[in-house]
Amino acid sequence: MNLFEQQSAEFQTRHIGPNEADTHNMLSVIGAGSLDELISKTVPDSIRIKKPLGIPAAMSEYQYLSELKKTASKNKVFKNYIGQGYYGTITPSVILRNIFENPGWYTQYTPYQAEISQGRLESLLNFQTMVSDLTGLPISNASLLDEATAAAEAMAMIFHHINKTDIISKPKLFVDQHTFQQTIDVLVTRAEPIGIEIVVGDYTTADIDATYFGALIQYPNSNGATEDYRAFIDKVHGFDGLVIMATDLLALTLLTPPGELGADVAVGSAQRFGVPMGFGGPHAAFFATKDDFKRGMPGRLIGVSIDAQGNRALRMALQTREQHIKREKATSNICTAQALLANMAAMYAVFHGPKGLQEIATRVHLLAKALSNGLSKMGIQQVNKSYFDTLHIVGVDADSLKKTAEAADTNFFYHKNTVIISIDETTSVDDINTVLGIFAKVNGKSAVTISAADLGDKSYQLSDGLKRSSSYLTHPVFNTHRSESQMMRYIKQLENKDLSLNTSMISLGSCTMKLNAATEMIPVSWPEFGGLHPFAPASQTAGYQQIISELNDYLCKITGFTACSLQPNSGAQGEYAGLLTIRAYHVARNEAHRNVVLIPISAHGTNPASAVMAGFKVVVVKCDDAGNIDVADLKAKAEQYKDSLGALMVTYPSTHGVFEETIKEICQIIHDNGGLVYMDGANMNAQVGLTSPGMIGADVCHLNLHKTFAIPHGGGGPGMGPICVNDKLAPYLPGHTVLGNASLAVSAAQYGSASILLISYGYIKMLGEEGIRRSTEYAILNANYMKARLEKFYKILYTGSNGSCAHEFIVDLRPFKQSVGIEAEDVAKRLIDYGFHAPTMSFPVPGTIMIEPTESEDKGELDRFCDALISIYEEIKAIEEGKSDKTDNPLKNAPHTQAVICADEWAHAYSRQQAAFPLYYVTQHKFWPSVARVNNTHGDRNLICTCEPVSSYVTE
Repeated sequence: MNLFEQQSAEFQTRHIGPNEADTHNMLSVIGAGSLDELISKTVPDSIRIKKPLGIPAAMSEYQYLSELKKTASKNKVFKNYIGQGYYGTITPSVILRNIFENPGWYTQYTPYQAEISQGRLESLLNFQTMVSDLTGLPISNASLLDEATAAAEAMAMIFHHINKTDIISKPKLFVDQHTFQQTIDVLVTRAEPIGIEIVVGDYTTADIDATYFGALIQYPNSNGATEDYRAFIDKVHGFDGLVIMATDLLALTLLTPPGELGADVAVGSAQRFGVPMGFGGPHAAFFATKDDFKRGMPGRLIGVSIDAQGNRALRMALQTREQHIKREKATSNICTAQALLANMAAMYAVFHGPKGLQEIATRVHLLAKALSNGLSKMGIQQVNKSYFDTLHIVGVDADSLKKTAEAADTNFFYHKNTVIISIDETTSVDDINTVLGIFAKVNGKSAVTISAADLGDKSYQLSDGLKRSSSYLTHPVFNTHRSESQMMRYIKQLENKDLSLNTSMISLGSCTMKLNAATEMIPVSWPEFGGLHPFAPASQTAGYQQIISELNDYLCKITGFTACSLQPNSGAQGEYAGLLTIRAYHVARNEAHRNVVLIPISAHGTNPASAVMAGFKVVVVKCDDAGNIDVADLKAKAEQYKDSLGALMVTYPSTHGVFEETIKEICQIIHDNGGLVYMDGANMNAQVGLTSPGMIGADVCHLNLHKTFAIPHGGGGPGMGPICVNDKLAPYLPGHTVLGNASLAVSAAQYGSASILLISYGYIKMLGEEGIRRSTEYAILNANYMKARLEKFYKILYTGSNGSCAHEFIVDLRPFKQSVGIEAEDVAKRLIDYGFHAPTMSFPVPGTIMIEPTESEDKGELDRFCDALISIYEEIKAIEEGKSDKTDNPLKNAPHTQAVICADEWAHAYSRQQAAFPLYYVTQHKFWPSVARVNNTHGDRNLICTCEPVSSYVTE
């Protein structure tokens, strides 16, 4: 390899942890002569890829960023007035630099281990409080995927709340015609498979009766009008229905909130609170509701509890209410959030405070009012009598206006020969004058101009009954951090409470917490990508279209399929979208009766939840003692249901971390009985470049870009879950209004969270074909090395026929519970004292931990983690041998906070040294948990999900 080839391949050595010497040493420990030998022992030859994929050769980081700049320049960032749920916003630099661009925030994992997640939990509690205050509803979750899917979640929640049995007595949902079109599209997709009838119409003349379980209205609506819905809400309630209001947080600083109008649920997007449009995402949706629905609400809920010392501690509340845990009895498959974006939005509110938010909203409203007045002086009719930021203009030549506006680098929204203009935080007086000039040119009139002095009249163009009078954001956290120094320190204080990938490895099985390289992340902040509206004309988005086209091609080649949709904006959405394509395929063949899905007992809970949402019935397939799918049981059930078999959902390698050698036979059995095969892509990190779903025999596969393809987890989101399909399913991929075909739309934007597709695009471009294959090989090497070190001390549950594992493996901790009462949770909490996040706990087997190191971890880090688990094993043995007390020991009392270690009194039988610094490496780099073990039961019995008064958690 010459110097220029070495430069092109440099990213591979940055991304993959072990060097050549480490590789040789690790293979020796495993007992393999070479990496090729290990891979041959692990991946069945019958499914190995034998020829190149056709992925371009690797680019250096410098080359990639240089080329991407040229691509970015093909995007034209016009002044945007399109609105429709997406708005220009100003991200405060202190938030941009210290959260959005900070690996201490974007590489965090979902806060299942509360003791090392107190920072992001506090920020998410702030988000919930912000949403609850602004919507006037008592309980909010910690974000959902986007406004349209949040509306669909609300629809499903109230539908199942009203129709409590399998007999649907109230099947209809009324949706006002002036709801955002992308929301209507997603509602229609979600409704049909579960028996909901969507009725779209004018709320003022709607004939609501006892067949309706509820209604959805937009506030302000898609034309920008702010309507007083009180009488309509009373009407729906009169027939025992419930009301969902899709709304705008910035508008609610001036408008009467949904809760005060009588709404039961409020949903929307927090995008305009400092989160760039990004051609559609990622953005944090919000969901607030009445206390009656807290146990049926989708998504995550952050609550207040106490720790083992009685101190205030936060954690995910009511974790068993996470819908997907209920499997086929779930009403939602959501198992993620948009935590990073929710944290940005929360910090936006913290930084500006209630006064600052109201000032921003007032400026926006007054500029809209000034534009309306200017248009009126030119004889141009604006029909909204009461509005917040959006004007609805009639009587103009929309085609001429569009041509003139685009020539002035300006975008409006055009609908049925009317023009809709939305003002936002980035709009200035000069911008308003430019807009007035555009209208004057089209109408052949002299332009009216305004000045800042014209904004002095601060009377609102809002109906008297809709002006907000109630207070909001009164908690000190929203009224303290006005200076940048204060804000910077607050963000840093929270960051310091959290363990992220910039602290140590996070070895979560099936979650693939690999390196999120800085060069992959940098372009997401570029305005050429962040500043585009998802409904911008195609002529302005050529850069994005090029990236999307190339990424589609790469993902198809990697999966062995022929078509791809990038629309699903989470892994669970990908599952759902994949199953919808299968359902649509069967319906098109007049085989709608094929409604049974076979799912292995070991599958993640989102699989059966997604199947039910897509209108399928779930039949569970057994696993054998080795953890593999029981082929005999699968065949028997496939034949039993051959006349109604729709699909099999299968994860490969298996959820147990094994390449099942019968996988081709399994797929053939399904095909022989009339079904199709959906492959869950959670474990694609062990497939890329070595095998593929298409080669194995699957028909559709979703890909977790936030796992295999390096998009960061962000403390619980964002994610992306595109699907790749074969030729027979390609006609049934999700459509979208903007693409001219809304069939099966599954998210609000046509390409989901488009801006973070850049990360996966960069990952593939900089690794190239060899690099993505080597990444897979090293994921398998690292897992087998850790397994080889740990199997001398712990029982490893499942392996392949040659004794190797895939990219993850399961450690059985159940014997220790039987012998001395030490549980998986004790080991998880004790790992915190050693500076590590716990592996995946009790999935897929209760009482176990599942470890996935990823290819990005070097041998030194792998050894530190193994040393920690071996040391914990010795601590357990000390209990078994009577050298350590069964109840007062380092595991049962873990984790140990700095306050506990430094307390005047030490009443334990083991030393402070053993508690806090059990191995030498910990003395060199100590991560201190900010709270001791959290009491989940206390928090669930005393549910508090908003910021409580400061006096309630100040201790002496």
